[in-house]
Amino acid sequence: AKVKIHLYFGAVFFSSLVIRGEKHEQAVLCSKDKTYDMKIADTSNMLLFIPGCKTPEQLKADQASCNVIHSQIAGFSNNYWELRRCRPKLKKLRKLLMEDPYEGPDSRKDQTLTFSKYTTEDLLSLIQASEEEILHQLQVIDACEIEGFWRILEFDYEMKLLNHVTQLIDSESWSLSKVPLRTCLEELGSLEPREMIEHTLLSYGRKYIDDGEVYFEMHEDKICRAIAQMLLQNAVKFNLSEFHEVWQQSVPEGMTTRLDQLKGLALVDKSSRPETIFLLKVEDLPEDNQERFNSLFSIREKWTEEDITPYIQDLCAEKQTVGALLTKYARSSVQNGVKVYNSRRPIS
Repeated sequence: AKVKIHLYFGAVFFSSLVIRGEKHEQAVLCSKDKTYDMKIADTSNMLLFIPGCKTPEQLKADQASCNVIHSQIAGFSNNYWELRRCRPKLKKLRKLLMEDPYEGPDSRKDQTLTFSKYTTEDLLSLIQASEEEILHQLQVIDACEIEGFWRILEFDYEMKLLNHVTQLIDSESWSLSKVPLRTCLEELGSLEPREMIEHTLLSYGRKYIDDGEVYFEMHEDKICRAIAQMLLQNAVKFNLSEFHEVWQQSVPEGMTTRLDQLKGLALVDKSSRPETIFLLKVEDLPEDNQERFNSLFSIREKWTEEDITPYIQDLCAEKQTVGALLTKYARSSVQNGVKVYNSRRPIS
């Protein structure tokens, strides 16, 4: 649900704003690129609504009209909406698109149309964020537009596409920094839709033009991260040293795996013997600050700042630091010479 409003001061149009939120949600106000919490505030000064009212700046610019005139007061108020910049509420975006992930052109499920599909206009009505923030997040989660609807690729299908691309790079002995779009489409177009091949290159590479030809520089960290997720998703816990060996063997030749590529995706348990690693995706955690910390402290009682930062970084408001969040929601102590954080409240 959304309500569109326009701000006018005198006859000057300033901005177009939208109030977004469904019945069970706290309404937010969105400009073209920012999101604000809304709170009613009282004022001791009566606010008057006067049609055609001019600001002091306008009066200075129009010296000829500087006469005392009688104006009709259309209304008054003793309160106003106080706005505070807030994080866009984007978790719902992935949740909606994951109702019906795209499994490829041959998927029977996709042909039955039993699930909801969403256009840009649908998402603007359902997501509490500005248009620019929504469109940016669609890029972040590698969504693509198929027949007018925004879709997220089902992970196994995404890995199938990525595997086609990396195998072609290996067979052609291309540099990972110069993968030609045209040849990829020609060679792989018979296996998968050309749009899906290009989408995979856009998701896992940087597009550039050299001598009139389109090339992609592949992102090593993102490819290594995706392959790690594929290895970890079916295991409760994985022996760390064994995982690292299998992971390195699974990535394309020339790529190097590092644990820092897995921030916000997997967590290492250094207290177990042997050390283990398991899947813990930041996008699966609650969006609310307190609920996020409760969830993290139920997974692990004590965290180092290094380990917890990838899982709370996205909670930081404008100009807010991870340290400030930890001060508010956690209690610090020193354990074996290392500063750790635990919950301020009992975790059930």
